[in-house]
Amino acid sequence: MSGLEESDALFFFEGKEREFALYQALVEQLRGRIPDWRIQVGKSQISLYGRRLFGAVSLPVRRKKGWPERCILVTFGLGYRHPSPRIAVAVEPYPNRWTHHVLVERPEQIDEELLSWLQEAYAFAQSKK
Repeated sequence: MSGLEESDALFFFEGKEREFALYQALVEQLRGRIPDWRIQVGKSQISLYGRRLFGAVSLPVRRKKGWPERCILVTFGLGYRHPSPRIAVAVEPYPNRWTHHVLVERPEQIDEELLSWLQEAYAFAQSKK
């Protein structure tokens, strides 16, 4: 992560050290798995881009009942709805383009399964014209 990305991310997670640590762990894992991608920090989310947007990290604003108080929301897009129970919400904003949201509250949840979904989302986004 560049110095600018780091400072922007620190500002995004201001006062939420635990959530920032989860974000850093996710970025570190992705750096070793996905080539040639970048981060763009916005007001409501941190976007993950290859040639196109393939994922995002945000802080849940509208929490559903039962969601953890301190967590990050990892979002990624696929060409189908993944059936995993780990996916908190899945929506189809366009035909055959599913947006999936996964809650991460502990570092061990940044595991092979989640990282493989993000790799798949990267490949899916790269294949779009």
